[in-house]
Amino acid sequence: MAAPDDTAQLLAFLAVAGVFGLFAAIEFVSPARPAVRGHRWVTNLALFAIDTIAVRLLVPLLMVGAAVIAAERNWGLLNLVEVSTWAGIAIAVIALDMALYWQHRATHRVPLLWRLHKVHHSDPQFDVTTAARFHPLEIVASMLYKMAVVVALGLPALGVFVFETVFNIATLFTHANFALPKAVESPARTVLVTPGMHRIHHSALQRETDSNYGTLLSGWDRLFGTYTDRAASGPDAITIGLDEYQDVRPHRLGWTLLLPFRK
Repeated sequence: MAAPDDTAQLLAFLAVAGVFGLFAAIEFVSPARPAVRGHRWVTNLALFAIDTIAVRLLVPLLMVGAAVIAAERNWGLLNLVEVSTWAGIAIAVIALDMALYWQHRATHRVPLLWRLHKVHHSDPQFDVTTAARFHPLEIVASMLYKMAVVVALGLPALGVFVFETVFNIATLFTHANFALPKAVESPARTVLVTPGMHRIHHSALQRETDSNYGTLLSGWDRLFGTYTDRAASGPDAITIGLDEYQDVRPHRLGWTLLLPFRK
């Protein structure tokens, strides 16, 4: 199964960038909740830039490269059997989405991982830029974990590429500050994670924060008992973020980068 070429990767980047612009425009016109932009947006997007540089410098191979090497050396389960192109893509998307569900759940359960992941949850607002708000050390660790999954399973490069593109768009969608129509929200949740479902995960109430870990498929939360259908305060009154950071500190880049190291 051939790896995606430079043109495909450029098109995928433009697609993700276009979706970001679209969701940001919808949020501006019809937000689900009032949102603060300004310094907060600068910080969140600066984190994304730092994350991108850190990953490129520290883990230059990345997921597709790991898949190519695994295929060349017959590493991993799928490289030991024949699978069709479509089956390989489907397996890659499902397997990686489940792997990232468990990774996300671990970041809430393991204290060291939570120190890094709480950078994401410290945002007292919830919009499309929250999708970019991760500490660079978490992003690097996440990439190493995903590469290990790709190699262990022998996932095809094309399937990994499709997953990365779909997952990035899904991450923007689940953090978007808009509400789906009520007639769409419930049926959509039977398959996909929606902004309304993921907004509960960003609640300041810990029992709600420790639920709804999925990003693409909602079935993992239902299957493994971490699904929360409705916030205790109702969908319009959720306190976003963490109780101890309900101020402007998370809007500052320096404070945010140092957050995992504060006692």
